[in-house]
Amino acid sequence: MAGKGISAGIAGCVLGGLLAVQGALLSAAPARAQEPAREPAQEAAREPVTRAGYFYIGGRYQKLGDKTVMVGQMFVQSRTPARITQPYPVVMVHGLAQTGVNYLATADGRPGWVQHFVEKGYQVYVVDQVGRGRSGTNPEVYGPYDRLGTRSLEKTYTAPEVYDLFPQAKLHTQWPGGPGVQGNAAFDQFFASQVPFLANGQQTEELVDPALLALLEKIGPAILLTHGQGALFGWAASDARPDLVKAHVSIEPNGPPFFDVQFRGGKDFWERSGDGRARAYGLTRMPLTFDPPVKAPEDLVVAQQAKGADSKAPEGQIRCWLQTEPARTLPNLAKVPAVIVTAEASFHATYDACTAAFLTQAGAKPDAIRLADRGLHGNGHMVMLEANSDAVADAVAGWLGTHVK
Repeated sequence: MAGKGISAGIAGCVLGGLLAVQGALLSAAPARAQEPAREPAQEAAREPVTRAGYFYIGGRYQKLGDKTVMVGQMFVQSRTPARITQPYPVVMVHGLAQTGVNYLATADGRPGWVQHFVEKGYQVYVVDQVGRGRSGTNPEVYGPYDRLGTRSLEKTYTAPEVYDLFPQAKLHTQWPGGPGVQGNAAFDQFFASQVPFLANGQQTEELVDPALLALLEKIGPAILLTHGQGALFGWAASDARPDLVKAHVSIEPNGPPFFDVQFRGGKDFWERSGDGRARAYGLTRMPLTFDPPVKAPEDLVVAQQAKGADSKAPEGQIRCWLQTEPARTLPNLAKVPAVIVTAEASFHATYDACTAAFLTQAGAKPDAIRLADRGLHGNGHMVMLEANSDAVADAVAGWLGTHVK
């Protein structure tokens, strides 16, 4: 089934695919008569060929003044190992202000997660969110854009130890070359990769959700690997088509449920950000399938964990917003094996447990990989770019090996 989906994903490409050869190039021409035959040992030692390609999924033509343009299309890059040994491909979805290049290589020049998973026998697809990066930006169609400055990224992504805004920040050690601030070569490369993103979060989900579903319908059942903001689309796809999502690996998912928080350091290191619910349905802005059904976000009654001695929040973590009991369940998400991966020194260490608690309360019961529990210390939010990125990928692959049938 995976092979069929892969063939459709590449051969069905309207724009065609790009061929890439990794390692030694293999000649397509017949062997010359005078060329001596290679010994089997020589053949085995040669680098395997991988195929690289791309295509666009979704999209429709739209009249814009006197022009006809395309909107809603999503760029998808593919890599196929010489021999596929895993039953399902991995679809990698990036987070806020990023593109799929996060997975192609690290900012200090090492092979990225795409290469790592291809070497493990997975077909890999990497997307750029609709309206961003290689999918195309168009303010005339999509409206206002925003972008992150250096300080925003340093505070929470690459150098939290410098700003010390949350208790785990001082543990950060894994950014290549020291704290990820301006002038650090790996940070400079990372910042060069940042792109504008749609300012309207609701609109982003409205655009990316159908494109990701169209990708799954094209390639067949797959594993979703999402990072940060990408989790919004992973939960939505798992809810809409649990038959097509064989597992969801959620690396530090967008959260916590319902509300955003901001960090200010000190003993009371956090506070709620904004007046309304940032994610009306807990995990997403777009509706999810609850039982009993939810007709409007107000049907989800929410309460925050208590303060002080009665608080159930461990030290260094925020007080979660959860449904009041009896809680509505998420039956479709409960069908998809999921794991939440949290780094030791990330701002997500303060609230990923709330995302897990929300899902567990709704019957989904995700697994948790806390990297520190696996002996992987000092990581921040950008785990796929940090010094021990291969070890983090191995932890993810290990979970997939025992949870994907």
